[in-house]
Amino acid sequence: MRLALFDLDNTLLAGDSDFEWAQFLIERKVLDREVYEARNQTFYDQYKAGVLDIHEFLDFQLKPLSRHPREQLDAWHRDYMATKVIPMIAPGAAALLAEHRQDVCLIVTATNSFVTAPIAAYLGVPHLIATEPEQRDGVFTGGVAGTPSFREGKVERLEQWLAAQGQTWANVTESWFYSDSLNDLPLLERVHHPVAVDPDATLKAHAEARGWRVMSLRG
Repeated sequence: MRLALFDLDNTLLAGDSDFEWAQFLIERKVLDREVYEARNQTFYDQYKAGVLDIHEFLDFQLKPLSRHPREQLDAWHRDYMATKVIPMIAPGAAALLAEHRQDVCLIVTATNSFVTAPIAAYLGVPHLIATEPEQRDGVFTGGVAGTPSFREGKVERLEQWLAAQGQTWANVTESWFYSDSLNDLPLLERVHHPVAVDPDATLKAHAEARGWRVMSLRG
């Protein structure tokens, strides 16, 4: 098995879908700007600095899903895709994905699957590992199901995905992971071909020291 793994935010996208989803809800007056905008920015800054408390952030990010019917959430998401996500797709994303069309392709993202599943489908990536919002009877509870797909959690969730396919790492003959973030070092260090894409300063320095490929999808 040859695996091509792709981070989503600031990698295939030239921006962050999690951050922009919250901004979208603020702009639509679903969330109160005064209460949410500063917290959204603070969490984003913590993520970029590698100090994010993922459970504190998920409590902030997933609670709004529990307050609205799924039909309304889906309608908002369609608008969000058109106005926020599609314009944010990195110019080189399609060509990179095409390079791996013979490989098993997965997006592996910390952002929750409600936000990211339609993005993965739009990009034509058949498999998604994302943080899973908890649901009861089809309704979001505001909680998290299982291990968040973040830092070491991405490795754990990928191993679970492989097991569900009847595979293990031993069956993976070649693997790539494309990411921008220092938060993804655990998975980058696990694959055969780690690639830093438009990386943050910490990841760029690490990649250059280790002789990893550094590339851009933005121009």
